[in-house]
Amino acid sequence: MATNGHADLKTFTWSPSTWRARSIKQEVLYSDQAALQAASAKLHHLPPIVTPTEICKLKASLRDVALGKAFLLQGGDCAELFSYCASNPIDAKMKLLLQMSLVLIYGANKPVVRIARMAGQYAKPRSSPMETVNGQQIPSFRGDILNGYPLEERNVEPGRLVQAYFHSAATSNYVRAQLSSGFADLHNPFDWGLGHVRDTELAARYQHIVARITDSLRFMRTVGADTAGQLATVDLYTSHEGLVLEYEEALTRRLRHPANSGKVPPPVDLGAYRRASVVDRGEGWYNTGAHFLWIGDRTRQLDCAHVEFFRGIENPIGIKVGPTMEGAELVKLLNIVNPEKEIGKVTLITRYGESKVENLLGGHIEAVKKSGHVVVWQCDPMHG
Repeated sequence: MATNGHADLKTFTWSPSTWRARSIKQEVLYSDQAALQAASAKLHHLPPIVTPTEICKLKASLRDVALGKAFLLQGGDCAELFSYCASNPIDAKMKLLLQMSLVLIYGANKPVVRIARMAGQYAKPRSSPMETVNGQQIPSFRGDILNGYPLEERNVEPGRLVQAYFHSAATSNYVRAQLSSGFADLHNPFDWGLGHVRDTELAARYQHIVARITDSLRFMRTVGADTAGQLATVDLYTSHEGLVLEYEEALTRRLRHPANSGKVPPPVDLGAYRRASVVDRGEGWYNTGAHFLWIGDRTRQLDCAHVEFFRGIENPIGIKVGPTMEGAELVKLLNIVNPEKEIGKVTLITRYGESKVENLLGGHIEAVKKSGHVVVWQCDPMHG
């Protein structure tokens, strides 16, 4: 396999496992390979958590965001714990996203695309695989998908990969059930409690906006213009950082787009595969663990494993852009993961720091504009 990974994309065949031949950052060392193989085999046979229909719908919505026709709102935990898979924490996050999106729609008069950073954000990148506790070197906590926070649970346990799947699936199932049951019904926005808001002035402003919207909806209902049921639910997509590639590979499936029928063809040249639209070719490699995944600032090296994995999946993807990213490097990275310059495919998640954003953001925007790529620009939803 070529080591540069981006010299000849149009003749290189991709599969969910080609990342294994590349060097990898944030590597996970599993001491029990038999347990890892058993966990991977289990994940391969479990049903998808999300579907190609949902993934393609999100990508179409992100195209509108990239073109300035909609706004992207993303939020959730920096790192989920398995214990967060419970009704109250999930409801609280959904309510917060609904409240924020309602204010954005009211103020900007644009549709809002909602992506929750949950139902899979169980991995935590670390600066070092080891840390010192009470003078003793022990493995760092790397998220519930790999090990536990208590000191006695720091060894990597492959069975946690399967646990991550079931917690993600349970969270996603609950979100879908709530949304289909009227949780997000715009006719009842006062049900989205503001107990987390301590700023009384801010809460009052929000209540004023909700009252204005409620009055408008009441008028629509009175004159018979509110009959389609379109305000009873919303789309809410899930996302996480695709850090643990053994897990992501196992949940990446070659599936047909619902608009087409017939058998899935054998592996094809990636260049030709990319040159056809999803609807034309009717099939693709979908990561079915989440609608949206991103590459972290620690794992975005052009010739390494994470970029190799991400360049072949159909999902819309994010790329963290930090202060060490050069404009030319950013363009090369975009050419690798999105050689056909598909609008809505890539979201650039900027995280520079307050002291550097003014000097760096403009240069990155200009470099991307000159490259011909049309991306979504997003401030890091977790770290400002």
